[in-house]
Amino acid sequence: MILSIESSCDDSSIAITSLENYEIIFHKKISQEIEHSQYGGVVPELAARLHAKALPQILAQAKPYFSKLKAVAVTTEPGLSVTLVEGLVMAKGLCIALDLPLLPINHLHGHIHSLFLEKEATFPLGVLLVSGGHTQLLHVKSHEDIQILATTMDDSFGESFDKVAKMLGLGYPGGPVVEKRASEGNANRFDFTVPLQRASKLGFSYSGLKNQVRVTIESLGQSLMEDDINDICASFQATAIKHLLHQLKRAFKVHQFERFAVVGGASANLSLRSQLETLLDNHRMGKLLVAPLEYCSDNAAMIGRCAIEAYKKGAFVALEDVKVRPRVSI
Repeated sequence: MILSIESSCDDSSIAITSLENYEIIFHKKISQEIEHSQYGGVVPELAARLHAKALPQILAQAKPYFSKLKAVAVTTEPGLSVTLVEGLVMAKGLCIALDLPLLPINHLHGHIHSLFLEKEATFPLGVLLVSGGHTQLLHVKSHEDIQILATTMDDSFGESFDKVAKMLGLGYPGGPVVEKRASEGNANRFDFTVPLQRASKLGFSYSGLKNQVRVTIESLGQSLMEDDINDICASFQATAIKHLLHQLKRAFKVHQFERFAVVGGASANLSLRSQLETLLDNHRMGKLLVAPLEYCSDNAAMIGRCAIEAYKKGAFVALEDVKVRPRVSI
């Protein structure tokens, strides 16, 4: 079995995964949403302290499996440096105490492997990765061969939801609350402009849309009512998704995918999933591949699934050579 640790942001998680059949033997996650909600976003130093408390609590529950472990895997990139360090310190300690090799894992690779929990991975495929820190269109040809076809120029899809929620005083995390408010609002009330409609380069951008929302909120001022908030959320979400779909339509004219998937924390947005399914159906690209909703956000199970592939290739790294790389991409 492999023990995997995830602490790239504000979720403390540990999993035990079978090397033989990919089965998730143990998985536990402790979220920090309540602690960070009062600040409207993640406070790195607070997150690190909470990881230092939560990770040992989870590890104690995984102790019965220690005798069967063959390796320890840990997220080392990308993420918040102070929180990545918490997971790496624990991983190194376990490797020393149990005499096990270490597998450093890229967090974004983990999101791709969330599609293949407890089953064999099948490539190639196109992947839209949407999270709080990233928005990328990928051509995943194999475990090692991943091409970035487009990426965000500024804010990510998930980040824009968090920032709109903060502007409206809706709390953190913003994705679920904006999605819920959007379901109760009128998406046609505010005519927000879809970003990059005439851009020559394939990419994503959400800073301009975020600014349109800010200006709208300021124009309503003290008269902002609950119905206004719902309508802003609905109009924003509709435009944010239209932007993704517009760029995907452009990409599909150039890049051919036999299969297509969406991963990342923001892939839990049901409106996004529904519209992507329609887009793929129109392009005769088959069924949209998705991770189970409970494994869309950061979790150690996806790190463990990715670590199995790294283990098979013998991608172990000496403890003294492993460092966190917070700004590394996929």
